[in-house]
Amino acid sequence: MHSAPTSRSGGGIVSVLAVAGIVGSLMQTLVVPLIGELPRLLGAGAADTSWVITATLLVGAVATPVVGKLGDLYGKRRMMLACSVPLIAGSVVCALAGSLIPMIVGRGLQGLGVGMIPLGVSALRDLLPPQRVGPAIALMSSSMGIGGALGLPISAAVAEYADWRMLFWGSAALSVLVAVLIWLLVPATPARGRGRLDVTGALGLGIALVCLLLGVSKGAGWGWGSGTTLGLLGTAVVVLLLWGLWELRARDPLVDLRTTARPQVLLTNLASILVGFAMYAQSLVVIQILQLPEATGYGLGQSMLAAGLWLAPSGLMMMAVSAPGARLSAARGPKTSLFAGALIIALGYGTAFGLMGSAWGLMIASSVGNIGVGLAYGAMPALIMSAVPQSETASANSFNTLMRSIGTSVSAAVVGVILSQLTVSMGGHVLPSESGFRTALLVGCGVALAAALVTLALPKPRPPAESAPSPIRPPAAVPSPAASPSAVPAPVASVEPPVTQVWPPVPVRIGHEELGPWRDAFRPPAQTAVPHPDDAGLRAENATLRTENAELRAANTDLRAENDELRKDLDVLMQGLSAWVHNLAQKTG
Repeated sequence: MHSAPTSRSGGGIVSVLAVAGIVGSLMQTLVVPLIGELPRLLGAGAADTSWVITATLLVGAVATPVVGKLGDLYGKRRMMLACSVPLIAGSVVCALAGSLIPMIVGRGLQGLGVGMIPLGVSALRDLLPPQRVGPAIALMSSSMGIGGALGLPISAAVAEYADWRMLFWGSAALSVLVAVLIWLLVPATPARGRGRLDVTGALGLGIALVCLLLGVSKGAGWGWGSGTTLGLLGTAVVVLLLWGLWELRARDPLVDLRTTARPQVLLTNLASILVGFAMYAQSLVVIQILQLPEATGYGLGQSMLAAGLWLAPSGLMMMAVSAPGARLSAARGPKTSLFAGALIIALGYGTAFGLMGSAWGLMIASSVGNIGVGLAYGAMPALIMSAVPQSETASANSFNTLMRSIGTSVSAAVVGVILSQLTVSMGGHVLPSESGFRTALLVGCGVALAAALVTLALPKPRPPAESAPSPIRPPAAVPSPAASPSAVPAPVASVEPPVTQVWPPVPVRIGHEELGPWRDAFRPPAQTAVPHPDDAGLRAENATLRTENAELRAANTDLRAENDELRKDLDVLMQGLSAWVHNLAQKTG
């Protein structure tokens, strides 16, 4: 059930969480303008300074599902405030760093703060009335792209015209501002989860993600056939399998794999990987074309600052499309928004393929692609949250965010392989060729179309059921005092629903959410009753009994669901045992 805040403005809550999303995504592009200067600034080699970016990626990927689970257990607002602490500390450490190790430590601390983004998306379901959840999710999701798009020109301008340390002092100030706004304007969210943190599952998932993302992100430099890369990828596969077995048997799993295996959740996560791939691949291609020298014949010779300014409108398009996307999801369902977003991303690739000879053409193509990303990112949390229990919204959204991160990491590796294989030599330098960029665009377009096909496989939304009006007995006639002056009128009994009523009530879809009519499930029809001396006490006792009855029915529903899952597992086990006994009998006979 949604509980809208009473003392704070819903618009203020959405604004604060959107700012938190912008600041969180800003950390990912903060050091991009410094990549070429980091070896000189930190006194280390280029291969070593690349860990400044890799550290944030790895720590953020590992921390996101853990922070999401803690948000379900202890409250999302509390965990958002907790995430702001390493975000502030990491920014200060980076601002004071004079060598490589402190910079990597600071960037790792900043990665811990990335978890506040899915926490904020999940908190919207607890803090806003149902009719406002859809537009708020769309705005919050688009804020992540806005931070990434606007962060590049801002960072480039600061790095070019001011001390590079100002980037981190500025991020520290923004992080403090976000923490204060969350403390003042975001109400406390209930802790709906049960149990405790699965430490073994968290360690297993962390080891698997570090091996996977490290192998993918460093494979190009180490060599895809090297023993280190293959060993990391192989270890990731083995650990993921063992982790999955543990999670299926754990009493309080870090990620409920049975819930994750539901078609709507599973296919949405798969689409998230593909959309993350397509979004990042276009960014990698466009920014390089803008900055390559004009002497190549296809480069546009823009500086980092100018390239960032050309791409800034694409981030604003994500914000502009958030409200229309929410209306589309409310009218046609988030599945339609995700499908339309994937097709528009593919259209953006097609536009880039035809207009890559000019900066304004790439700006248009990037804006078209980000319109699709905005639609898709706004629909994914809605699809996830409508398919999982409210006690698991934070962990489910965090896992979905992790899927997007995996998509972007794989995208960087694939595009890097393509551009490193299709090259030209110019002035003693090896540069990606025009055919390499066009190939990368075609691959990205194909991945976006694949995301659209996956979206088509999502289950159709269940239409609201039209319940037939149940017959209600008219209230008993109250004898008039003139007819029977000595009669004491009996209290009018509330009308119970007929025995044939389906329980629980079929939910009615409102926007992105399914809200069952729980508030009205036990409300008696309005009647005119003559007061009775014990009427108030009876009504209070009746209300208490109805509340307890509702809780027992909800608990019974949960137990039935768990019983069904256990029965399925038992059926599979018995089938396997029967087959084993049959084979054994044949061999011995």
